[in-house]
Amino acid sequence: MTRLRIQSCIALAAGLVLGGVAHAASPDEAFIKKAAAGGMAEVQLGKLAQDKGGDQKVKEFGERMVKDHSAANDELKQIASSKGVSLPGQMDPESQKTYDRLQKMDGAQFDRSYISDMVSDHHKDIAAFENEAKNGKDADVKAFARKTLPTLKEHLRMAESDHKSVK
Repeated sequence: MTRLRIQSCIALAAGLVLGGVAHAASPDEAFIKKAAAGGMAEVQLGKLAQDKGGDQKVKEFGERMVKDHSAANDELKQIASSKGVSLPGQMDPESQKTYDRLQKMDGAQFDRSYISDMVSDHHKDIAAFENEAKNGKDADVKAFARKTLPTLKEHLRMAESDHKSVK
């Protein structure tokens, strides 16, 4: 009987080590993955704004999104790597739908839709980053959220200002 128990324990441990038992992602890990997917989308949408935007402010906003979110994405990749968290390799389905919708537009129509999406998106991002900065358990992830918040708030101010001018 003891030998059977030992073999069962070994089999259970092997299953855990080999991934036989799925583990739920921690809230910090979920935040990392969602922030990475969102950051990737901001870069792709920013590039699209540079190409499709009709208003120079929209093009400049897109350029700023590419610059700032690329930098944040690079920092987040380092954090994820140090935590053993694998990041998504593509935009999430909702962001892909937004990209596909915007890609069919040009000029003023694109400007209005893109900037409206950026206002809405940055409200959601700020709420998620504030929550992580306040309630996160991992010090590195909390620090990243805290450090990134002022930039996201600046993006929201810019998007709201641009939204008024492209209406």
